[in-house]
Amino acid sequence: MEGSILEGLLEALSMAFGMTWEILWALILGFTLSGLVQAVVTKSEMTRLLPDDSPRSIGIACGLGTASSSCSYAAVALARSIFRKGADFTAAMVFEFASTNLVIELGIIMAILLGWQFTLGEYVGGTLMIVILWALFRLFLTPRLVEAAKRQAERGLVGSMEGHAEMDMSVKEEGSLVQRATSPEGFTSISHYFVMDWASIWKDIVVGLLLAGALAAWVPYSFWQSFFLVDQPTLSTLWGVLVGPLIAVLSFVCSIGNVPLAAVLWNGGMNFGGVMAFIFADLIVLPILNIYRKYYGGKVSLFLFATFYIAMASAGLVTDLVFNALGLVPSHRNATVLETSIQLNYTTVLNIIFLVLAAVLVWRFVKTGGVPMLKMMGETADHSDHGGHEGHQHHSH
Repeated sequence: MEGSILEGLLEALSMAFGMTWEILWALILGFTLSGLVQAVVTKSEMTRLLPDDSPRSIGIACGLGTASSSCSYAAVALARSIFRKGADFTAAMVFEFASTNLVIELGIIMAILLGWQFTLGEYVGGTLMIVILWALFRLFLTPRLVEAAKRQAERGLVGSMEGHAEMDMSVKEEGSLVQRATSPEGFTSISHYFVMDWASIWKDIVVGLLLAGALAAWVPYSFWQSFFLVDQPTLSTLWGVLVGPLIAVLSFVCSIGNVPLAAVLWNGGMNFGGVMAFIFADLIVLPILNIYRKYYGGKVSLFLFATFYIAMASAGLVTDLVFNALGLVPSHRNATVLETSIQLNYTTVLNIIFLVLAAVLVWRFVKTGGVPMLKMMGETADHSDHGGHEGHQHHSH
């Protein structure tokens, strides 16, 4: 008995390690690009650019979100921060959606683990989801609800990752984006965002990989087949998009951390749209719903859950129908959930190159006083359950 438990644990860990090794270079590349963009766009510019819920503001919110950190907790904290500073509530929520569903690193990792069709589905479905959310807000978001959200937001209760959201280390001086990014200050700023983003999301990635490894190793294929109603294609399409977000709510894993889990669900028989809806749902996991309650009050948090859920399930369903009609849904369910041995192949070469890049960025971070800031950020997170004021603004130079 003990032997079989140990074997099961080793198999789960082996699968988790296999997935980690597959996506390591992509994570480093994604966080580097994210740091680069955050280094050249200031937070005050963001607030100024989002005054209302016009199509122009919504488009800008999408662009700014796509270019920001992929941590769901940081995105949620930052959305409240820009809302408090005068940004429109709908635009702030769209920014939040885009920053967890349209970011570069998510697309790269989905392409590696699930295939390019899922990456395309993520960007098409993610954009559609934002349009649906915008329409729902136009129809049902009353001025009274916005006022309640504003009043509660002004209380400044701490949720999670406030220190991270409030930091503005972007490069202020004049010059082109390339000049700003390649200046010494730009290099420092990129290194700080790189390490802070890793610090804010590593737990989710680890939990996601371990959870995916455990489910892949321990849950029999037949269970998933019956749970996702594989024998009833029409019903399974609808069931998948309805249950996908709910599995995400209960799995607690945010953003990039739930892609390995999505690979397990896809291999198990979940439909294409259900997998998309599951990935979209990182903004309604239980800890984040609790943060909405603190940030905007009970009524508004229920409104956000209902509208987010409808937008996620609907976008998943439409994406499924369109991709099936166009023949874009992969015919084989062979997402990367593997036990691996490190071999000399392109993954290993890319991992080595990007680990060197990560080492250079971490070295720069440490040399430019990043460690005390990281401690302050950690303290902000630790105090997140005790109320209090929003994190101070930190500057790295």
